[in-house]
Amino acid sequence: MSEETSQPIRRAPMDGGPVGDAAAPAKLARLGAEIASFKATRAALRQLQDALALANADRFSEAASLAEAALKLDGNIVYGWHLLGIARDKIDDRAGALDAYERAFALSPADPDIAHDLGRLAFRMEMYPQAEALFRHCLSSQPGAREASNNLGALLRRLMRFDEAVDVLRTAIIAEPEAAMLWLTLGTVIGDQGDIEQAEIFYREALRLDPNYAKALYNLSNMLFAQGETAEALDHCRRAITLADTPEDLAMMRFSMATMLLGLGDLEQGWAYYDARLDKAFAEPIHFMTDRPRWTAGADLSARHLMLFGEQGLGDEILFANALDDALDAVGPEGRVTLAVTDRLLPLFRRSFPGVAFDKHLTLKREGRAFRAAAGVKDWSDVDLWAPMGELLKAYRPSIEAFPERPGGFMAPDAARVAHWREALSDLPGLKVGILWTSLVLNASRYQLFAPFEHWEPVLRTPGVSFINLQYGDQSAALAHARNQFGAEVWTPPGIDLKNDLDDVAALCCATDLVLGFSNATFNIAAACGAPAWLVGAKAAWTRLGTDRYPWYSQVRAFAPESHGAWEAVMGDIAQALALEATQGTAACAAG
Repeated sequence: MSEETSQPIRRAPMDGGPVGDAAAPAKLARLGAEIASFKATRAALRQLQDALALANADRFSEAASLAEAALKLDGNIVYGWHLLGIARDKIDDRAGALDAYERAFALSPADPDIAHDLGRLAFRMEMYPQAEALFRHCLSSQPGAREASNNLGALLRRLMRFDEAVDVLRTAIIAEPEAAMLWLTLGTVIGDQGDIEQAEIFYREALRLDPNYAKALYNLSNMLFAQGETAEALDHCRRAITLADTPEDLAMMRFSMATMLLGLGDLEQGWAYYDARLDKAFAEPIHFMTDRPRWTAGADLSARHLMLFGEQGLGDEILFANALDDALDAVGPEGRVTLAVTDRLLPLFRRSFPGVAFDKHLTLKREGRAFRAAAGVKDWSDVDLWAPMGELLKAYRPSIEAFPERPGGFMAPDAARVAHWREALSDLPGLKVGILWTSLVLNASRYQLFAPFEHWEPVLRTPGVSFINLQYGDQSAALAHARNQFGAEVWTPPGIDLKNDLDDVAALCCATDLVLGFSNATFNIAAACGAPAWLVGAKAAWTRLGTDRYPWYSQVRAFAPESHGAWEAVMGDIAQALALEATQGTAACAAG
């Protein structure tokens, strides 16, 4: 989860990893045989056998307690540590499981089951180098092993090492061509590389081998939706939901259904499914640190103190603020609204919503989980209800018609800084256009959402336009490419940190004639402040809400490729539209 992206959670394809159940019956049976043959004190052995029986009955908390007691009697029982790791793993005690698995691995490094269980846990905890080493260790003794190969391929995909992932998975498929999970994971890797047709073939092969394979149905549904086959996509996703193997898969599939429904303009059902993002089993959930009752859409807010938390990415905090005025109206003059947002947004929010009290939120990641608190709230007894910001959408944006027309935006940049930047831009000739072409978070599922920089060439060659770099992060390579290959100079504004000085970024955006680019944090800031803006993005993006525009911001004009990855054509269309715009001259700069 990134604080700088506007939509960090997407319909990401599910690979088959990390697969494997530490407490699978066959594994527990093997473990039982090993424990029975192990020489240990009689008391320790009896307690381990009882712990194993509890594990077989899915009573993992009790199993962990008995295993701990046994290990106090004899700390050298490798299978006791393994059983303890399994039990703690199943009750989601990640730190405890990690310690137990590591102790077992230290005692028996050649045991592939221990190495694999430790590797899967490391994968889930985002300890990727350690997970890779453990999976490769497993494969060194069991070449082509299904689960270890699958999980290593899935891990390499996360790291965008696609060629290596393909090599691992193909080797495993040659050894075991009937393994549906391997075809699924290979499909995700090939799809991430842009070969959608081949990925679809692999997903369908996985379904031929296992017609009830929920992850394959889910992946195919997402692919079909992006291609405009919406009815079939929804059918596949609904079936996947009924067949989901784990709570984690179910939460992701429900979220996917939400984004599909929202993308089709069915906001009522879409927002209902959108609650999946708050499920404890959801990928990268935020645990909000409060003990107050949670407010849900429809509950009366009159004269109440409502505490709201920004959620997901920084851009989403801007996007969801679309409905913040509605919350103020709902609590009325006798009520209060407090909102915790990213600290870098506080000046902009405070200026824009003087009726709201603001605080910064603090997020701590531990054991692969995110915990979010409001830094300034010491006494929660003063708060009546709390909610994540997205709950406002379900309550106050139940339809497209509920989105207000506000061509001037709903946030207020610093007027003095806008004037400063207009003066700074006045030396640039022609139309002043700020551009955004990427995100700081480009993982295997996201990087295809952005046009390759080479496709910006016709835009950056548009006559009568001066381009301003609004893209945060080190973009020296891209700017040099534009200069050397396109003959285009992109002006980088001096004296501003484009990632951290967000209040000044808002003013800079509003000093331009136009902001053009993809939906990252800066784009949302610009659009919310009323800057003229053109959005580049996929037709199937859920935030378009089934329209050909961007309902969150009335003044935004939206451009989208006609088909997946067809960036060249749409960038040509933008170049033509921009050339026409340039003929009308600049309106932004004080010196004309």
